[in-house]
Amino acid sequence: MHPDFLKKLYASHQACPTCPAPAEVVRFFDDLIGVLFSETSQLSHLTEAAFRAHVSSLENEFDRLLQYVPDCPDDHATITAALFEAIPVIHRMLHEDVDAMYAGDPAAKSRSEVIRSYPGFYAIAAYRIAHHLTTLGIHEIPRIITEHAHSRTGIDIHPGAHIGHHFCIDHGTGIVIGETSHIGNHVKVYQGVTLGALSVNKEDATRKRHPTIEDHVVIYAGATILGGETVIGHNSIIGGNVWLTRSVPAESKIYYQSKMYHGEAGETDVYILKAK
Repeated sequence: MHPDFLKKLYASHQACPTCPAPAEVVRFFDDLIGVLFSETSQLSHLTEAAFRAHVSSLENEFDRLLQYVPDCPDDHATITAALFEAIPVIHRMLHEDVDAMYAGDPAAKSRSEVIRSYPGFYAIAAYRIAHHLTTLGIHEIPRIITEHAHSRTGIDIHPGAHIGHHFCIDHGTGIVIGETSHIGNHVKVYQGVTLGALSVNKEDATRKRHPTIEDHVVIYAGATILGGETVIGHNSIIGGNVWLTRSVPAESKIYYQSKMYHGEAGETDVYILKAK
C-alpha cells in the first residue's frame, strides 16, 4: 500500500483509541449468558469460590470495556454496578421468555432445549441485556450485542425497543423490531414479522416511528406493521403476510382472503373481524 494511505490509516487508529472492539463485547456477552444459564456453558467443574471469582472477572471485564466508550455518561464503576445489580431481574424475565417459547411451541420438548438451541432465546437474551445498557446511557455496546445476535440468528431487535414479559419468538428468522417499538406482555411473533417505520428521514430520529403492540397479541409469519401511531389492540391476531399502517381495535382478527372468480384468483382484500 502507498505510504500516504498507510499514514492515513494509522492516523485513524490514533484518533479512535477508545472504540470498544466488537469481538471483546461479544465475548463478554457470551460469557455472561454462560454464567446465567448453565445449559449454555461448562462451568460445573468450578468450586463455588472459583465461580464467584469468574463472575467478578466478568464485572472487571465490563468495567474495562467501559473505559473504551467515548463520552461515558457516568463513572465506570457506577454503570458496572447498575448492570450487575439488574442481572437477577433480567434473568427472571428471560426465564419468563423461555416459559413463553416452551408453552407456545408444540415442538419444544423441554425448557433446556429452548435455552440451548432456539435462536429466539439467544436474540431476546441479547436484547434484554442490551436494552438495560441503553437505559444507563450506553449506546455502542448494546448495538454491538444485538447486531451480533442479528448476524447469528437472523432476528433484528433494536436495543431501544420496549418489550414486556413472556415474549415468545417462534422460528424467528427475518424478524425486525425497530428502535421505538413498544411490545406488551404475552406477545407471540413468528418469522418474517416487521415492526417498522413509515419514514426513514433522519429528522424523525427522535420521534416514535414504530408501532405499539398491546398485550396478548399474536403476529403470524410475514406480517408488516408500520408507523409510530399504529397500535395493535390487546388480544388481537394478525394473520400472515398482512400489511398494516393503521391501528386496529382490541380483540381483532386481521387476515388476507383472496377472492375467487370462475376459478381464477382475483383482487386480494383485507378483512377485519371483531372477535367474539
